[in-house]
Amino acid sequence: MLTSIVMLTYNKLAHTQTCIDSIREYTASGTYEIIVVDNHSTDGTVEWLKEQPDIRSILNSNNEGFPKGCNQGIEIAAGDSILLLNNDTIVTANWLSNLTTCLYSSESVGAVGAVTNNCSYSQSVPVNYKCTEEMQQFAREYNVSDPAKWEERLKLVGFCLLIKRQVIDEVGLLDELFTPGNYEDDDYSLRIRLAGYRLILCRDTFIHHFGSISFKSNNDLFVRLLRDNAKKFETKWGFNPTYSTFIRNEIVNLLDAVPDRTMRVLEVGCACGGILLKLKHVFKDVDLYGIELNENAAKSAQLFAQVTIGDLEKIELGYPELFFDYIIMADVLEHMTDPWQVLRKVHKYLRPDGKIIASIPNVMHFSVIRDMLNGFWNYQDAGILDRTHLRFFTMNEISKMFDETGYGNLIYSFTTIPVSEADLKFINELCLLTSKSLAAQYTSYQYLIKAAKSLAPS
Repeated sequence: MLTSIVMLTYNKLAHTQTCIDSIREYTASGTYEIIVVDNHSTDGTVEWLKEQPDIRSILNSNNEGFPKGCNQGIEIAAGDSILLLNNDTIVTANWLSNLTTCLYSSESVGAVGAVTNNCSYSQSVPVNYKCTEEMQQFAREYNVSDPAKWEERLKLVGFCLLIKRQVIDEVGLLDELFTPGNYEDDDYSLRIRLAGYRLILCRDTFIHHFGSISFKSNNDLFVRLLRDNAKKFETKWGFNPTYSTFIRNEIVNLLDAVPDRTMRVLEVGCACGGILLKLKHVFKDVDLYGIELNENAAKSAQLFAQVTIGDLEKIELGYPELFFDYIIMADVLEHMTDPWQVLRKVHKYLRPDGKIIASIPNVMHFSVIRDMLNGFWNYQDAGILDRTHLRFFTMNEISKMFDETGYGNLIYSFTTIPVSEADLKFINELCLLTSKSLAAQYTSYQYLIKAAKSLAPS
């Protein structure tokens, strides 16, 4: 079994040398080949690569960007699997053998990835090492192959992505639309899943990642690139790649296991299914259902859940009464024309001990009050005053809504955002005008609610 490790370089020679040295030290000889595609480095990288007998190099005369560079490497690869590896990583003991074990554990697995110290999309784990030696010791203890730690994901971040050759042959190469880079891994993940394969995050495999050393050297350019490529993705697929795949772990944590039977969960507004897929991992015996407006996003969730496409306010529900243990409405009710009627509508589908899990923005947040006192009510693309919000709530109004629609025993938690000294001063002034007991409501950005089914809705 041969793995072709494909790596791109654009300057940053020291990082490249460190990464390749770690591959040589921590990967079994004869199980891999290294292919480096250089995008016109000027710092000695090209000269160094020419001196390495165990590296197959492609030396571009221009910076071709990440997707095309990866494609060049894939096209000459001889391996049974292809591993796309950033040059700002340091690999560790058992890294490749663990990943390969997972990749070939099932015909349904198309690609796998590792966890790290520095990564988006909940693909990082807490670490406390202070040097490379301590990191490698951490990894030796961490990297014990364990199928119980494999987690199916909607997408895998491309800093370390191991893919079966047959999957690449079927799905094709990376889409060079995303040149110079970013969101090509989101796109590729979706294409792999739509082809019928699963993506697995190997939480039993850790490597070190310095993190976007090429792109983030110019932060303004990096931010603009992220925005532009997100738009390219949305144009291609019909949904926002960040919003629609987001995993709300704080929502998942509000659910409790149901003893002695299969749990049934319905998520309204499930998008691509980030929450539902996480629930599938956390609760092994669970049946997943969804309702989603966006047909394109729903196709992703339909790969593992029973998802109805439509507007909950308009469609008839075909579920049996007293069917669900949980109905999740995460950032949904504020978008409804009549959220009161929606809560009444779903009431009969909850079991007698069933619960609603909801998250609702808090319009009483100090930032909204401060702007309003200064004459502003500025709708935005996201946040409390998202321009798509139709309804606005305080804690008191949330409690009234649930009480009026047949729910009780509300358990509240909340999220916050960082506050400055000036913010704290304003909050204190608000408390002087009202009550110190309201301080928590002024700082709560969003409420998380667990509501039990009670009386029939009025």
